[in-house]
Amino acid sequence: MEARYVKSVYTIEELPRSPLVEIAVAGKSNVGKSSLINRLTNRRQLAKISRTPGKTRCLNFFLIEPEKSREFHLVDLPGYGYARVSKSMRDDWAKLLNSYLADPQRPAGMIALFDARREAVDEDVDWLLWLAVWGRPYVVVLTKCDKLSRTEQAKSLAGWRRAMGENILRMPGGDPIFFSTVTGEGKDRLWQWIDDVRQAKRVVTGR
Repeated sequence: MEARYVKSVYTIEELPRSPLVEIAVAGKSNVGKSSLINRLTNRRQLAKISRTPGKTRCLNFFLIEPEKSREFHLVDLPGYGYARVSKSMRDDWAKLLNSYLADPQRPAGMIALFDARREAVDEDVDWLLWLAVWGRPYVVVLTKCDKLSRTEQAKSLAGWRRAMGENILRMPGGDPIFFSTVTGEGKDRLWQWIDDVRQAKRVVTGR
């Protein structure tokens, strides 16, 4: 598999004009989005990892070329929650994200990341509700699961199921996926979800 950085987008006018399927990755600023992208693509430095939460301040596009299927774009979205930035910059992010996600052609699906060690707070629940209303495929991924015992993982899963409420019954991705960038747990299952979304998109659009 080949993977490379394409571009960073700061305004809706800068979005690449491409027929490729797009899969977006979203989550809090410190949830491990860059680490997940790197582990998923087997590229240690594809997405830059910073010690300071909130460094992703734009939409970062990566071209992914699997060996046996068509290429697609993986899109790293700005994190929410802990970024130490001005209100005006957060407003700019919100405007960019809303414009991007309002386009019915992009993205085809969303990977929503949450820290497996944390309980859902109000803003997490808001994200979950928005995903349910969004009407397109999404999957909840619980990161850093290697830091939990199996008993703690079971407790975490039960908590996130409660936070998702009745939406879990119609969640396109099924149960949340535990993911570890250390052990690789969850990688194969997440790739299967990505492939399913891409295939469904091609069936609908013919791309």
